Amino acid sequence: MSEFSQQRLESRIAEIISTLIVTGQIKNHNLSPFTSITEVRLAEDNANATVFVSSLLNDSSLEKSVNALNGASAFIQGRIARQIKTKNTPVLIFKEDRREREATRINGIIDGLMKEIDGKE
Repeated sequence: MSEFSQQRLESRIAEIISTLIVTGQIKNHNLSPFTSITEVRLAEDNANATVFVSSLLNDSSLEKSVNALNGASAFIQGRIARQIKTKNTPVLIFKEDRREREATRINGIIDGLMKEIDGKE
């Protein structure tokens, strides 16, 4: 599969999962509606897809949401199979994505250091 086709498939999978979350089709009280899909990485053979998940809420909420999504992965995979026409639907593995939160934290540290430097001049 070409790189472009794989990227399109990754984007489509992220879109389908996001829609399932937003519309409340995944019935699990631990899944926060503030959960978002940040990235999908397909294996070269499209057998597996790692889905990175982020949350606007705290780390505990993110962990619960990821566990809920992993528990519903067969349901989600079935929904994806109905909407995309590929030979095989990838097995989904959901993982926490804390990059955005870490980037915000690091930027805050840098901003604080810059204010200290500016105050000493």
